[in-house]
Amino acid sequence: MKAEYFPLEEITDRIIGAGIEIHKHLGCGFLEIVYKDALENEFDNNDIPFCREQEYSIKYKGILLKHKFYADFVIMNKVILEVKAKSSMTEEDYPQTINYLKCSGNAVALILNFGSLKLGIKRLIF
Repeated sequence: MKAEYFPLEEITDRIIGAGIEIHKHLGCGFLEIVYKDALENEFDNNDIPFCREQEYSIKYKGILLKHKFYADFVIMNKVILEVKAKSSMTEEDYPQTINYLKCSGNAVALILNFGSLKLGIKRLIF
């Protein structure tokens, strides 16, 4: 029954664990790019397959638009990971990630926010 509420829980738990480890060592205050580099290192060290800056096309009324979007990470070809480094997450952060899920065909996304004293974690399911 648990899987209904948290699809891909094993994968998302590993991603969150990597984020917690990074936040323990780096804390808050760096730019997003620093946390992305650290995540790449954590994923490599823990045998977590990922693609950084995965490109996706956007369709509008059956045509491909010329601009694309780039998800920060796609983990195991199943989970979108968006990285933030701001004082707090807001409701405005969620629609962007939901749109990434729509375009990618993935069902689960995580937003990790490294910008506050405690790691911010948001799980989104589409």
